[in-house]
Amino acid sequence: MTRARRTPPGRAGRLRLRHSLDVAERGADLLEQKLRVLRSEHERLVSAEATAARAWRDLLAEAERHLLRGLLLSGEQALDAAAAGIAPAEVTVQWTTSMGVRHPATASVSVPARPSTAAAPANTALVHAEAAYARAVRAAAEYAAARTAAELVGAEVLSTRHRVRALRRHWIPRLRQALDHADLALEQAEHEDGVRRRWAARTTER
Repeated sequence: MTRARRTPPGRAGRLRLRHSLDVAERGADLLEQKLRVLRSEHERLVSAEATAARAWRDLLAEAERHLLRGLLLSGEQALDAAAAGIAPAEVTVQWTTSMGVRHPATASVSVPARPSTAAAPANTALVHAEAAYARAVRAAAEYAAARTAAELVGAEVLSTRHRVRALRRHWIPRLRQALDHADLALEQAEHEDGVRRRWAARTTER
C-alpha cells in the first residue's frame, strides 16, 4: 500500500492506480502462461532425469561386476597396471534456455583410447570392465546434466509461482482497493464541488 498512499489525489492519482492495476494484471497473466510452460518442461526434465538415473545405475553395476571378477582373477595390482598412462575422460556440456532459464541440454563424454605404450589389462574381465566404465561415465554425465536441468527449471517454477501468488493475493487486491477508494474520493470531491458551485450560483443571484 506504500505506492497507493503516495498516489496523488484526484483524477491523476486514479489514472496512475488504473495503470498500475492493468500492468499488474497483465503481468500476472503472463507469469501464469510462463508457469504452465515451465511446469510442462519440468515434468519432461524430471522424467528424463529418472530415465538417465536408471541407465547410469545399471551400467555402473555392470562395470562393477566386471571389475570384481578382474580383481579376483589378478588382484588390485593388475588394476593399477591397466590404469597407468590412461588420460582422463573429458566432459562437454551443451546448454540451452527454456523460458529464460539456462540449463544443460546434453552432456557428451570423450573417453581417450588406450595408448599403444600402456600395458594391456591382465584379463578379459578387466577389458570388459574398462569398456563398461566408459559407458557408465557417459551415462553419469547425461544423468548429471538431466538432474541439473530439472533442478534449475524446478527452481524457476517455484519462483514464478511465488510471484504469481504475490500479485494475485496481495498486490492486485491492494491496488483494486486503492482504486475503489480513489473512485469514492473522486466522486465525493466532484459532488462537493457541484454543491459549492450551486451554492455560489445562488449567492450570486441574490
